[in-house]
Order: sequence, then structure tokens, then C-alpha cells
Amino acid sequence: MRHVAQLRIGPVGFRIGSDWRLPIDQVRDLYRDYPAPEGGIADFTVRLFAARPWRRVLRPSVMIGGDFTIPDAAPLPLAQGLLAAEMGMNLQMALGQRRYLLLHASAVERDGRALLMTGVSGAGKSTLAALLMTRGWRLMGDEFVLLDPLSGLVHGFPRLVSLKNASIGVLERAAPAALFGPLLAGTPKGDIRHLVPDAPALAAMDVPAAPALLLFPTFGGPGEVRLVEPAETFVRLTHASTNYVQLGERGFAALTALVRRVPARAIDYPDTGAAIAMVETLWEALA
Repeated sequence: MRHVAQLRIGPVGFRIGSDWRLPIDQVRDLYRDYPAPEGGIADFTVRLFAARPWRRVLRPSVMIGGDFTIPDAAPLPLAQGLLAAEMGMNLQMALGQRRYLLLHASAVERDGRALLMTGVSGAGKSTLAALLMTRGWRLMGDEFVLLDPLSGLVHGFPRLVSLKNASIGVLERAAPAALFGPLLAGTPKGDIRHLVPDAPALAAMDVPAAPALLLFPTFGGPGEVRLVEPAETFVRLTHASTNYVQLGERGFAALTALVRRVPARAIDYPDTGAAIAMVETLWEALA
């Protein structure tokens, strides 16, 4: 690869190579306060490349590859190269991570205990995690929660927070001094802008936390809280994990232990203000 960046997010190191300078410059800028991989050796490699030599300059089209790849994945325009790099890291984790049980979820921490939030796309988990970060919680992760099958602890993986559509303005107003990436308009998921986690999130990225509360948020309904029974929680989390099946018995044991010891609730909320109030109330009552 012509251009390369290396970084470590929590316990996972990445090497990102690109045929173009632009995505690597953006990665270096937004991840500038992140450490290098341990010993300079990355756990995963991401490649951003042109499918044909002329695609480097003629209507540049970015293919996503690396140690693990999806052959039929559609390319992205060069203007969305940062998104391609983020998707490439997601892909390596989803297909290649075997040390931790992965949950497609957001996580924040307070007083050594972690709040995990998972749900379908559009549920608002990224927005809620970012807003809680602006209110003093430590952001542990946006895209993935890393659960250690041996200890049962959650390990920090504070990637850039991927804000979509209306949530972009919400966080721009809530955190005007924060560092944001460029606005990526017209992506497959609409407008996207990345938010860089704050200094406390990066300083403590190597400090794990004990899961204390599971929330399944849904945006758009009246304010309501519902108990989620262990059986339903287990099924929901198997659907939210990208490597549960691959981990086999370790994955089953880790998920079973999580469900047994951590209370779970589903919340419907009409706006972010109501959601934050519900989170704080549930945290005080259950965590």
C-alpha cells in the first residue's frame, strides 16, 4: 500500500493501508491521540484499494479488503474513504476477532461499572453513548462491546462515534468544542459525521469495567420501561453478536454468565432528553 497508518484501540491494533493519501490523512488526524499497536505489530490489516489501476484516478472507487474480506462488497467513492477505513476495521473485527465475545453495542462506564446498550440500527445507541460521554460518563465503545469470556469484564474499544443524520446536529450542539470528522453526505446510511472520543475515554481505554446494566433502547415511542426476561435477553444478545457461534462453548458460557448477573431493560423514548433521564434513573435503581 502506498499510504499507511497504524493505531491501537483498546486491546486491538490495526494497520490501515490505502492507494490514496486522503483516507490515511483523515485517519491520522482523527486518531492522532491514539497509541501505536503493541510492539508495532497490528492484530488486523485493512486495505483500501482500487479494483482496477485506472480507478485510482478516474472516478476513484475504494474497495475494502484486508485479512478478512467480503468479495461482493460494493465500493465507496473516494470522498467517503474515511468511512471505508472505519468499515474495514469493523469487518476485520466481525470476521476475525476470537479473543473477545463481540456485541454490536455501545458502552459507557461510571465508577468501574459499565452500561451496555444494544438494538437495531437507528435505535439511538451511538447518540445516547455520546451524550452520556458529554455528561461525565466514560465512553468505552460505540460499534462493538468486547466481553472477555474468562473474566466477564468489558474492555474499552473507543472508536470514533459514528453519528448519522439528525444525531449529528444533536452532538454538535451538545459538544461544540469536540473534534469532529468531515461531513460525509449521501452514504448508504445517509449523512455521517464521526465524533472523536474525549480525553478521559482515551486515557482509560486499557481499563476494563464490570457490566452492570443492559439496555435495549428504541427511539420514537412514548417514554416507557419494560423488564426484559433472561431468555429474551439471551436471544437478543446472540443476534447482536458477530462471533458468538465461532466462539462455541466459550461464547455460550460468556453470554450465559452476562445474562444471569446483569439486569436488562428495554426503553422506548420520544427524545434524547427523556432517554438520558431514563438511563440515569435506571442506573441509580439497578446498577
